Amino acid sequence: MLFLMLFWGLTIGLLGKILLGTAVILVHSKITHEKRIDGIVLMEMHREQHIAIVGMTLMILGYLLEIAAFGFFEPIVMYISSIL
Repeated sequence: MLFLMLFWGLTIGLLGKILLGTAVILVHSKITHEKRIDGIVLMEMHREQHIAIVGMTLMILGYLLEIAAFGFFEPIVMYISSIL
């Protein structure tokens, strides 16, 4: 039961972080299409978009490592190996 709570806690936390990162990327994308913004600001916004994408990728990688460390992949691996 405790492992299940840990799994769902990590999963829901990751989903919240991904939603927040997606919102940041969407806002930056919408702002960069404005014609009244200075070029330097636009370049900075594009850079921040790339940083947000890298950050979200690292969060997903960290999630997968945490899940593997707690042994949540073992049942999946055992199931796949029994099929093969």
